[in-house]
Amino acid sequence: MTKYWSERDSHTIDVALKFGGYESAKKALRLSPDEIIEEVKRARLRGRGGAGFPAGQKWSFVPKDNKPHYLVINADEGEPGTFKDRYIMELSPHLLIEGIIIASYAIRAETAFVYIRGEFEKAYRRLVGAIKEAEDRGFVGKNIFGSSHNLKIFVIRGAGAYICGEETALIESIEGKSGRPRLRPPFPAVSGLYGYPTVVNNVETISLVPAIFEMGAERFLSLGTPTDGGTKLYCVSGHIKKPGLYELPMGTNLKDIIYNYAGGIVGDRKLKAVLPGGSSTPVIRGDECDVNMDFDCVKNIGSMLGSGAIIVMDERTCMVRALLSLLEFYAEESCGQCTPCREGVPWLYKIVGRIESGKADESDVDMLIEISENILGNTICPLGDAAAMPTLSIVRKFKDEFLEHIKNKGCMFDNLPLAPVMEGRSWV
Repeated sequence: MTKYWSERDSHTIDVALKFGGYESAKKALRLSPDEIIEEVKRARLRGRGGAGFPAGQKWSFVPKDNKPHYLVINADEGEPGTFKDRYIMELSPHLLIEGIIIASYAIRAETAFVYIRGEFEKAYRRLVGAIKEAEDRGFVGKNIFGSSHNLKIFVIRGAGAYICGEETALIESIEGKSGRPRLRPPFPAVSGLYGYPTVVNNVETISLVPAIFEMGAERFLSLGTPTDGGTKLYCVSGHIKKPGLYELPMGTNLKDIIYNYAGGIVGDRKLKAVLPGGSSTPVIRGDECDVNMDFDCVKNIGSMLGSGAIIVMDERTCMVRALLSLLEFYAEESCGQCTPCREGVPWLYKIVGRIESGKADESDVDMLIEISENILGNTICPLGDAAAMPTLSIVRKFKDEFLEHIKNKGCMFDNLPLAPVMEGRSWV
């Protein structure tokens, strides 16, 4: 994905063609849609948006009927710590367009939508420009590459709502409605955009599709693990010497990413904790970081690969304050549809605020666990879980810090500014 990012004007069609752009699409469109799906299945491409669901299997759920089918690309990258999709759209938008051509043909869709985060102004301009370049060359439009496949790509801008990163809320937003998740079933593959069969895939997922047809499924699979083919864009941020975006084989060891690629901890301090897949994933302690960064290995230690956004925290980090920051975000971004999320997440935020400011007692720590367990699995979409999972893991793994805050009536990390707690704030 990143092979020509260092080239000047890498976002243009001329640079893309110089590096073999659209050759994979030409090759794929000589196959049948079912053959494309089988090749993607053999490559073991799993969704890079967070859930890790096999892309080929998702495509195969679309019924073979005469109804309109839609492909929707989720470019509403709002997960804290995640910044990979923005760079794909800014630096190699034609790679995404090529993937859209292949995927839309595979699911028999003649219309594709890219739902892009509203704040991504540069990415939006470059993507729209790249689509225009592709249309001018005849790569998007009628009878692409001499085939029977027709395609129109629309770019829809979001309005800064984190909830619209959830696929059904995203669909609702495209339809002009409030971005609130839908109850499932029916699933989008059966009844999605405008009630028609729809596939929603992440930007990184679709941008990897051309590589499968460039090198073949077996070679693509060999780049990763037996269950997770290909490479992965790992976003590394926090207390790290070389924060940035790293394209590495799927399953690269987390300690290697932190110490060998990202240069280690700032000031050579001790590693305390890591959120391995973005702010919504359960935290892992520094001594748990000898783990391969693929979906199954990270799951086996009680966390999630998520979007591959690695947030590094050193020994000076106050875990109470870190949790307070996360919960403020999720309380703000709840759509308010589900009671456990609408009421529970702000409640968690206020309790952690009391602990941080020295106004809590020990029963509040148990209350955090009880509320989180009641949120978990009881909401329409995963936003409630996204708040509950890091809460449970941080409280359980760093409970001593919460108790110390209560005992000392405040934070013992006095070198850091106190985060404000807005007790009277209303989120809905």
